[in-house]
Amino acid sequence: MTKIYKLKRVNKTSIEKPVFDESRFTINYKNQLNPAQYEAVSSVEGAYLVIAGAGTGKTRTLVFRVARLIEMGYDPKSILLLTFTRKAAREMMNRAAILLDNRCSRINGGTFHSYANSILRKYAKAVGLDNGFTILDQGDSEDVINLIRAQLNLAKLKKRFPNKSTIFKILSLSVNTGKKIEEIVEQEYPHFFEFTDRIYDIAKIYSSYKKKNSLLDYDDLLIYLKEFLFGGSHHVKHLLSSINFVMVDEYQDTNKLQADIVRGLVQHNNNIMVVGDDSQSIYSFRGANFKNIMEFPSLFKNVKIIKLEENYRSTQEILNFTNHIIEAAVEKYPKFLFTHKAGGQVPAIISAKSENMQSLFVVEKILELREENVPLSEIAVLFRSSFHSFDLEIELNKANIPYLKFGGMKFIETAHVKDVLAFLRISVNPNDIVSWFRVLLLHEGIGPKRAQQILDEIQDSNSSVKIEPDLLSKKYKDNIYKLFVLLKNLHTKNLSPREKAESVVQYYEPIFKSKYDDFNKRKKDLEIFINITQNYKTMDTLLADLALEPPQDSLVDVSEEDKEDEFVTLSTIHSAKGLEWHTVFIIHAMEGFFPSSMSMHDLDDLEEERRLMYVASTRAKQNLFISYPMSIFDRQQGMTFAKPSRFIAGVKEDLAEEWLLEENPF
Repeated sequence: MTKIYKLKRVNKTSIEKPVFDESRFTINYKNQLNPAQYEAVSSVEGAYLVIAGAGTGKTRTLVFRVARLIEMGYDPKSILLLTFTRKAAREMMNRAAILLDNRCSRINGGTFHSYANSILRKYAKAVGLDNGFTILDQGDSEDVINLIRAQLNLAKLKKRFPNKSTIFKILSLSVNTGKKIEEIVEQEYPHFFEFTDRIYDIAKIYSSYKKKNSLLDYDDLLIYLKEFLFGGSHHVKHLLSSINFVMVDEYQDTNKLQADIVRGLVQHNNNIMVVGDDSQSIYSFRGANFKNIMEFPSLFKNVKIIKLEENYRSTQEILNFTNHIIEAAVEKYPKFLFTHKAGGQVPAIISAKSENMQSLFVVEKILELREENVPLSEIAVLFRSSFHSFDLEIELNKANIPYLKFGGMKFIETAHVKDVLAFLRISVNPNDIVSWFRVLLLHEGIGPKRAQQILDEIQDSNSSVKIEPDLLSKKYKDNIYKLFVLLKNLHTKNLSPREKAESVVQYYEPIFKSKYDDFNKRKKDLEIFINITQNYKTMDTLLADLALEPPQDSLVDVSEEDKEDEFVTLSTIHSAKGLEWHTVFIIHAMEGFFPSSMSMHDLDDLEEERRLMYVASTRAKQNLFISYPMSIFDRQQGMTFAKPSRFIAGVKEDLAEEWLLEENPF
């Protein structure tokens, strides 16, 4: 009997995998990448964990993979690249476009929060949201919590109750780590454990308050996106069918919620590549979960691990030292960083008699390096905690060495910029009660009680706010009537974001001048803000971008000396991750300071301190100096002897030279 059918083997997705002729590609990927990078770039379908050691070309690898997928014929819009800063996403897309062509700029790229924002706006009804929702930044969230705290009369308790920022941190950590509030309080704030029930009450009221007023905080963006992805609606199927590949940068910095979102995005095709370095997981205080990268192979199907170990930043001498530091880690993906760079010196471990002698050594060495034509911009001093640099700052000022210290207030967190933003947010969402309170309290004669009275007058039975000047009783001054006229115009007239911002700044100027003694400095920030607004067509996108990816620096914090063309960088290690310098100094490398005394009783915390030392050391390209004072002043014990950090103690001579600083008698 003749067969009337033919069996044909297909893969699990029932789609034949295409075979590609590399010779037809525009880019010669094999020649431009090292073998490990090429393996990652040429991996297409399936789940991949790329362990990218410090300085091994992680960004280059992601950029080339984007280009190669597009050369293979995949729709750019079907590629999703999630990063931790929008700047990183833009940089990768721009580099890919330069490498190949403008198709690369059409991929979906952004932060977890900005991606969540775009999806929730698009599918708002499917998740029970109004697509005109307002995003609360951390300061706004804390203000809401403070309102709730006041309403519950918690400030009148005989015992100290946690402040608004502590409560917010507890609630946020609970959401991002998946732990109960009770567990967070017990671990992080045991002295407040008796108030756990009250904190639960605040959490419930805070949640209902946000729903009622169409407000979402950063955490809500991720929560709603996760619920949407696992909700099983036809909207989700439509979204997921449009995504062929998901790539995640800096995966070691993800929290539990973000890891769940990644699983949700690839639940149908398992085409996921995450890139990260377990040895650089240092943000647990923000909720980042080291276990995410360690458990990745067990959470996804048939994961292939690819290691990038060839370093393009540091000398082999520095890498030998950093390999030694991380080799002692309890849990890790073993790797050995190597380089073809020649001509390095072994790192130096310097013990100084006192903290001030440590500072004088750093200053003297910086001056020497400057004479050797090393630019000040290629020199950094790193430390575990911000206060470690105070003595050094004094000596740098004496020596007239310009420096910038990182970790100051962000532009968007300055009071005057937040004032202006509050007006604009009301124009988009009149139910934004937090912004109403901020704006009303700017006006003379208006305190918290009077502000609440005004809000009561303009809210209807459903608590919706109507911006109608005529609703106000005549007991309020003319300035409040003028405020309502301004806000009504902003809400109803078809003005551009720039025109609205200019109207607000013009109205705000007399208030601004009376409120701040240094208004001349602050005025420059308002000018920058107006310049930012002209890049936007809608107020929704402006407010979302400022909440999700704010500009970093305020000119208020930049002194005249800081405006020099060159400056030495002073930075906490957390702020220095991802950066590099010719010469790096790590100061206060002593027990109790680095590792921090707070980490001594918890193995996970101690292991993170080790990773911090690894991150600090791998910032150096040519010179690495690690120093500590042998005696330090303690408030309770006076001058005490200090031990070198366990991470540098007993290091062999072929890995680091040890130097003892002595006072020069001349």
